Amino acid sequence: MDLVRQALEAGFFRATDTAVIVYDLDRLEANVTRLAEAFPERTGHAFAVKSCPLPPILSFLAGLGLGAEAASLPEIHLALAAGFPPARIVFDSPAKTVEELQLALTLGIYINADNLTELERIAGLAAATGVTPRAGLRVNPQAGLGRIKATSVAGRYSKFGVPLEERAAILDAFARYPWLEGLHVHVGSQGCPLDLLVAGVGAVFDLGRDIDRALGAGRIKTFDLGGGLPAGYRDSDTPPTPAAYVAALAERCPGLLSGDPALVTEFGRMLAAPCAVAASRVEYVKRQKGHRTAVLHLGADLFVRECYNPKSWPHRTGLLDPTGREKTGRIGVWHLAGPLCFSGDFPVWQARLPDIGAGDIVLVRDVGAYTLSMWSRYNSRQMPRVLGIRQGQFSVLREREEPQDVVRFWLGREKSV
Repeated sequence: MDLVRQALEAGFFRATDTAVIVYDLDRLEANVTRLAEAFPERTGHAFAVKSCPLPPILSFLAGLGLGAEAASLPEIHLALAAGFPPARIVFDSPAKTVEELQLALTLGIYINADNLTELERIAGLAAATGVTPRAGLRVNPQAGLGRIKATSVAGRYSKFGVPLEERAAILDAFARYPWLEGLHVHVGSQGCPLDLLVAGVGAVFDLGRDIDRALGAGRIKTFDLGGGLPAGYRDSDTPPTPAAYVAALAERCPGLLSGDPALVTEFGRMLAAPCAVAASRVEYVKRQKGHRTAVLHLGADLFVRECYNPKSWPHRTGLLDPTGREKTGRIGVWHLAGPLCFSGDFPVWQARLPDIGAGDIVLVRDVGAYTLSMWSRYNSRQMPRVLGIRQGQFSVLREREEPQDVVRFWLGREKSV
């Protein structure tokens, strides 16, 4: 609440802004420090660009020494433009084209191949160009699903990776391609408990030991254990810390932490989600029998998952008056409705808040990851102004879109307004 009040007082949350998003960069740095201190020094931490692709955020993280995990060609270019050295970029797309692989090979970007056919493609490109790939293979540990199926990728079936049960084929691939040096595993994101994350990493770690035994000690030079640590969206949530994760990994697969392979992580949500708050002015209040509704300027455009699957994606809320002071008083149940033209456009159902009036400011917490990056163009709403605060000083990370910016988006780059 203090960040939004300060933004109002400093003139960064302007009267013309129907909504803003505020990132606490000091908290983001503290989360990075906490992560780095938990893991061995030889670990490279690659921030998941998909979770928050804002260039100023990416540049800030590059300046802190992080790498970047890219899941598409534009994410590679976002990482490069933000200042991440190619050697600290990990390319994880499950649908890499020949051209994309050529770029990654040329720049020296680390490639996590998603399947055995992709390895054949990489081998052909390497032979044609004379470039030795830096590459690992993604393996589905088949460890099970978390409570949110859509964000769990380690079931018996997954569209990602080579199933662990195809052990012989995986061993054959490492024997066939001497440049194939790493293993990659990712169990899932929000909704995956610590024991499931550890079980997935442990299963692929055991596979790595089998590869070392079959092909010689030190054959696995890089172990990418993905991301997946959850964020706490409810007051009752107690997500595991990086230190708790490392302690559990040490118990299940001690050689992973004390051995020689370089380690890579790909966290996004855990780092960025708690570091931002969205603030929307209330345009209208609607009261009808049994229901009180506050109409906001942020809805399923920003909160795609929250509106379509509210039980899995809750958010804590707060309420300020138009001047930025916290509102108090008798708590009631309010539906927070977005501005889009469909009936499911409710970022939060049954929020418990004091009495809301038009012009008040509703806060939605923990929006630093997988919100703005999933922005929907339905109804062609304008993206809000995005602010950052660092050591008490505000800056504009992304300016609010104007209508002509949205027109340009739909026209495409070959056209002009």
